Amino acid sequence: MNKRQEMLVITMEECAELIQACSKLIRFEKDSCPDDISNLQDEIGDVMCMIDIMKHSGLVNDEQIQERIEVKKDKLMKWSLLFSED
Repeated sequence: MNKRQEMLVITMEECAELIQACSKLIRFEKDSCPDDISNLQDEIGDVMCMIDIMKHSGLVNDEQIQERIEVKKDKLMKWSLLFSED
């Protein structure tokens, strides 16, 4: 396995761990504790670290990511409740 492959595999693993942390917060919402939120924060940080490593490697760049963020926000504004004012 080369460095690029390792970077991508570790990123996949970290994303899976973030998925699991999100799932547990939903499944055990009534019983959530500060440790669950701490775990979520840890997993977000791990994913963000891998994104940073991918940027530093030249695989992606901030401009590409920011463009996609704007596209996704536009979709979410149209199709989700995340930006509605309740």
